[in-house]
Order: sequence, then C-alpha cells, then structure tokens
Amino acid sequence: MIGTEGCCRKEIHFISLSLHHYIKKLSAMSCILHIETSTDVCSVALSQDGVCIYLDENREGPEHARILAPFVSDAISFADSHAIPIDAVAVSKGPGSYTGLRIGVSTAKGVCYARDLRLISVSTLALLSVPILLRHELEDDALLCPMIDARRMEVYCCLYDRALRTIEPTSAQIITPASFAAHLNEHPVYFFGNGAEKCKGVITHPNARFIEGIVPLAKYMFPLAEKAVATESYEDVAYFEPFYLKQFVAQKPKNLL
Repeated sequence: MIGTEGCCRKEIHFISLSLHHYIKKLSAMSCILHIETSTDVCSVALSQDGVCIYLDENREGPEHARILAPFVSDAISFADSHAIPIDAVAVSKGPGSYTGLRIGVSTAKGVCYARDLRLISVSTLALLSVPILLRHELEDDALLCPMIDARRMEVYCCLYDRALRTIEPTSAQIITPASFAAHLNEHPVYFFGNGAEKCKGVITHPNARFIEGIVPLAKYMFPLAEKAVATESYEDVAYFEPFYLKQFVAQKPKNLL
C-alpha cells in the first residue's frame, strides 16, 4: 500500500500529449477510485487530479475474490480520513478473465450504488498501452498491439497508433505467422501483454517488437479515466456489463476414475 501524495506524478506528467490534453481541460480537481482485475494481478488506486495518492497491488495470483474488497475498503477509508471526496469509480471493463472482470465490475457498481458515484469504464487493451507510451521511445509511425491471453494460440487484441486511435478493433484472434503481416510490412508494431508472450516465436517479422512484463494496473488508468471525466463519458450503473468479447464456456472436468 502506498499512501503518499505525489507517487506516480512523474509518470502521469509525461503521459502522451493526446491524453494529457484532456486532463488539462478539467475545471476542478477530481478524485477517482480505480479498480483493475482483468488478469491475475489485482490492483486498486486513488487519483486526485491525475496524481496517485493511494495504491494497493497484489501480483501473487488470481485472488480477487478474497483481496479486492479489503483493498477497496482501505482506499475508501484513506480518502475519508483525509477528507477527500471521491467523485467517481473507474473499472477495467475488459476483455480479460471472465471471473476477474465480473468481480471487478460488480465491486465497482456496489461502491457507486453505496456512495452515489458515477461509473467510468476503461478498455483493458487501452490501459495496457499506457505504460508503453510512458516508458518507451517509439517511432513516429509505430503501432501498438496489446494482447491478452485467451487460450491455446488465441489472444484478445487490437491495434492503436501512438495517439491511441484505433487502427484495428478489438477481436479474438488465433495467432499464425501471417498475423498482422499487412501492418508489419508498413510499420513497426509493438506487441505486449500476457498474450504476447506466446506469440513471440510465431510472429517473426523484422518489424515486430516484443515488450515483456506489461500488465494492466490501476495506476495506469488515471489518464484514461480523467479523459472520461473531461468528456462526461459515464456508464449506466444499473445496466453496465463487462466487455467479455467471448461468452464464458464452462468445461467439464476430466473423469479421473
């Protein structure tokens, strides 16, 4: 847990200009509770005017059902104890783990109902792209391909340019050596996320760039959530559902007898 005002300040300050433009439009400070549960990592953060003031992360496995509620409770208690009113709740909407998304969204909606707050949803694939924009020097014509592991050689992915404009919409793709060939012939393409790890030996085009260790985290939701506040892009708390992309299919366990 981090409760020091100013953490993540440098990262948010250097967010890409296309996103930072929206933050500068804000007429008043906002405090947002951020919840991220789309993969095995569980994280919760509070931002005030785009600056991190509280952070909790657990990277030890998919324990969202056990630890998310205490994480959220501690974050709310931190805000209340410092007389900081929370204005909205932002949640990673998917695609990603069916169970993780369901837990995260239901928790976010519960907080919104209990405290009469607005709900913001953030694309998990856009969220994955934020640390790439923050921490890496990219070519002007570079494309970003965040990938979330589905199963076997399938991934959830999309393509963005450096301004996070969508080049190819979110889809579930089975990766082959020919995947993204048309784009790779024209641009350097950066692949990252837990789905990219299994694609490194398959996509071998010289313009393919693989970046390891990128996971969706609540602290990287700040610029995307602030953009939603600036544009008043809120979800209907009653009807909002995660973006699962594919329906959950329960599999029967093998008969070991």
